[in-house]
Amino acid sequence: MGILLLFVIYVAFIGLGLPDSLFGVAWPAIYEDCGFPFSFGSFVTAIVYCGTVVASVFSARLIRTFGTYRITVLSTVLTAVALLSFSYSGNLVSFCLCAIPLGLGAGCIDTALNNYVALHYSSRQMNFLHCFYGIGITLSPYVLSFVLGQEGGWRTGYRIAFAIQFVLAMIVLLSLPLWRKAPRRQGRSCEGQIQVMGFKEIMKMQGVKPMCLILVGLSAVESVCNAWGATYLVERLSLTPERAAAIVMFYFIGMACGRFLAGVVASKLHNWIIVFAGQVILSVALIVLLMSRNEYFSAVAFFLVGFGNGPLFPNVSFLVPEMFGETVSPSVMGALMAVGSVSMMSFPVLGGFLGQAFGVWIFPVMMMVFCVIMLAASIRVAYRKI
Repeated sequence: MGILLLFVIYVAFIGLGLPDSLFGVAWPAIYEDCGFPFSFGSFVTAIVYCGTVVASVFSARLIRTFGTYRITVLSTVLTAVALLSFSYSGNLVSFCLCAIPLGLGAGCIDTALNNYVALHYSSRQMNFLHCFYGIGITLSPYVLSFVLGQEGGWRTGYRIAFAIQFVLAMIVLLSLPLWRKAPRRQGRSCEGQIQVMGFKEIMKMQGVKPMCLILVGLSAVESVCNAWGATYLVERLSLTPERAAAIVMFYFIGMACGRFLAGVVASKLHNWIIVFAGQVILSVALIVLLMSRNEYFSAVAFFLVGFGNGPLFPNVSFLVPEMFGETVSPSVMGALMAVGSVSMMSFPVLGGFLGQAFGVWIFPVMMMVFCVIMLAASIRVAYRKI
C-alpha cells in the first residue's frame, strides 16, 4: 500500500507542476492576442502567489483538521477548474479572478505533500517526488510549443492542461483506501498531533531565518525564469513565441533531470552537499545565459539553470523535520512555503517593471543576485550540519 500511495502522491505532484509553467510560457501569445503590455502578466502571477501565501500560512491548521488526503483532492480540483477558466478569459480582470483558485490550490497541496513525504518517506523519494513535479512543469511548454501556432493557440493549450489535470484529480479522489491503509513509520507523529504555531513564533526559532533566505533565493530564480524566460527569448533574441516555448522547455527538463539525479545519489550524499552542488551549477548556468546571444547556447543555459536549481527545494524541504522536529514541521514548512511564495509573487512583478524600463537583460542579472543570497544563507545554516 505504501508504494501505491507514493505513486498517487507522485501523480498529484505532476498536477502541481502542470500549471506552474503554463502562464509564463503562454504569456507572449496571450499579451499579443489581448493587446496587453507584457508587464501586465505580473498582476496575474502576483495574485496566484497571494493565494499560495494564504494557503501556506493556514496549511498546518488545515492538515490537522482535514488531513492530507482531503487537502490534496480539493487542491487538485481547484487547479483543474482554474485552468479551464483561464482558457475562456479575454481581459485582465478575468485572468486575475482565475488566478485566485490556482494559488489557493497550489499552496495547500505543496505544503501538505512536502510535509507528508518528509515525515513518511526517504530523501530519495522526496527528490523523486519533485522530479515528478518537473515532469508536470515540462508538459505545459511541450504542449504549447505545438498548439501556439495553430487555431485556438494558447486557449487550446489551457484546455489540454485542464483535461490532464482532471484525470489526475480523479486518480487522487479514488485513492482514499490507500490513505486509510497507509502504514505509519515507527516514531512518526500523526496529523492529529501537529503543533500549530504563529508566524512570529516560528521566525524566532534558530535556523528558520537562513532557511527562509534560501527559499527566497531559489523561489526567485524559479519564478523569474518561469514568468519571463519565454519573454526574454522573444525580446532579446527575436524568436517566435513557439520557438521560445520550445527552448524554455529545456529549463523544466533540466529541473526534472537534476531532481532525478539528486534522488539517485541521496543515499550517499547529505542533503546539504546536494544543495551546494546545485548552487554552483546554477551560478555557472546564469553566467552562460547572460552572455549567450544564440538560441542553442540559451537552450543549454536554461537546461543548466533547471538542473542546478531543481534539487534545491526538495532537499531543503526534507531537512525541515530533521532540523525543527516532527510535530512542528507542518507549521515551519507552511511558513517557509509562504516566504517562498512571497518571493515568487514579488520578484516576477519587480522583474516585469524593471524589464519594461531597462530591458529584458535584467532578468538573468536578478537571478544571479538571488543565487548569491541563497548561497550565503546556505553556508550560514549548514556548516554545522554536514
